[in-house]
Amino acid sequence: MRLASPQRWFLLACGVELALLGVALVAGSALPQTLAAQARGQPRDAFIGAVAALPLLTCFAWLLRSPWRPFAEVRGFLETVLRPMFAEWSLLQLAVVSLLAGVAEESLFRAVIQGGLTGALGAWPALAVASGLFGVCHGMTRAYAVIAAIMGVYLGLLWLATGNLLTPVIAHALYDFAALAYFLRVRKPGG
Repeated sequence: MRLASPQRWFLLACGVELALLGVALVAGSALPQTLAAQARGQPRDAFIGAVAALPLLTCFAWLLRSPWRPFAEVRGFLETVLRPMFAEWSLLQLAVVSLLAGVAEESLFRAVIQGGLTGALGAWPALAVASGLFGVCHGMTRAYAVIAAIMGVYLGLLWLATGNLLTPVIAHALYDFAALAYFLRVRKPGG
């Protein structure tokens, strides 16, 4: 039985995020502190992560309305590529992919890359390298890559401020879910 296209995209997205998590787990095994030990269930840090998603969502709303040409190119990508791929996904599917992205990408970029480079380069250069790589890996357009790199700095600073990987994981996952749900369910195509 052949899966419908939206289901294939969903499984592919889950597979990519799980592969990133696998890379993070393998690479993270060389770190002095395990990934699990870096993500402690502290209610205060979870709350900070939830609140930290709000500025990201405010920036996303601004991007959707700004007439600035680079932002218009990002909107064009979202409309022509992302909307057709994800439009038929359920809210549960959006939540699953958002959670996987938060866990996998923050484990890899924050804990493994930023954390792994901190000892050799120092905290600020490690933050810059991890954030730059985060941007490059999200380079659907130049502007999107720059936005993602800035978001990487923000998430990396959250991790540095709390010392808890759970904080950027929650911020990232909540942002992804809310942005996708708004863009796909509330915002009219081309709006």
